Amino acid sequence: MATVCYVCSKERQAGSKVSHSNRHSKRRWSPNIQKVKAVVDGSPKSIYVCTRCLRSGKVVRTV
Repeated sequence: MATVCYVCSKERQAGSKVSHSNRHSKRRWSPNIQKVKAVVDGSPKSIYVCTRCLRSGKVVRTV
């Protein structure tokens, strides 16, 4: 599954998980990306969009 939003280009971020004893280990944060049928350039197309863009109305879904 694609991990990049078609609208805002949001993708995975990397960082560190920090334990109570302050030990660091690598981890990732993934955005909530959904596969959606939307109108792109006047025609319906299947794209991957984050839920923030869906909720804010930046994507026009097809019926």
